Amino acid sequence: MKIFSVEEANALLPTVRGIVKRIQQAHVRLRSYEEAAKAAADAAEKGGGGMPQGTAYATALLDLTSQVNELEAIGVQLKDYGRGLVDFPSLREGRVVLLCWQMGEGDQLEWWHDVDAGFAGRTPL
Repeated sequence: MKIFSVEEANALLPTVRGIVKRIQQAHVRLRSYEEAAKAAADAAEKGGGGMPQGTAYATALLDLTSQVNELEAIGVQLKDYGRGLVDFPSLREGRVVLLCWQMGEGDQLEWWHDVDAGFAGRTPL
C-alpha cells in the first residue's frame, strides 16, 4: 500500500481528477446497458437469450476496468464511481488514515478520516 503525504496527494490530484472523470464517464456508459444485461442474464438462465449490444457492453466494462486499474496502480483507492469518491492512504499521528476527496471538491485535499470511519467520519485537515 502506498502512503501519501498531504503534499504528495495534492500534487497528484490533477491526474486523479482526470482518471476519475474517465471512470465516471465509463460507469455511465456501462449503466446504460444495465437493463439489457439483466434481461440477457435472465434469458440465459432459461437456456436462451443474448445481448445485441454485447460488444459495446464488453467494451464499456473493459474501459471502466482499465481506468480503475490505472487509479489503483498509483495507490489511490476508488470508493464510489458515481460520486467520484477516492481515498489516499496517509499517516497521521503514527497510524494509517485516509485522505478523502470527491469530484466537485477543490484543487486541494481538505478532508481525512480513519480507515474504519468512512465518508461519514470525514474531518477537516
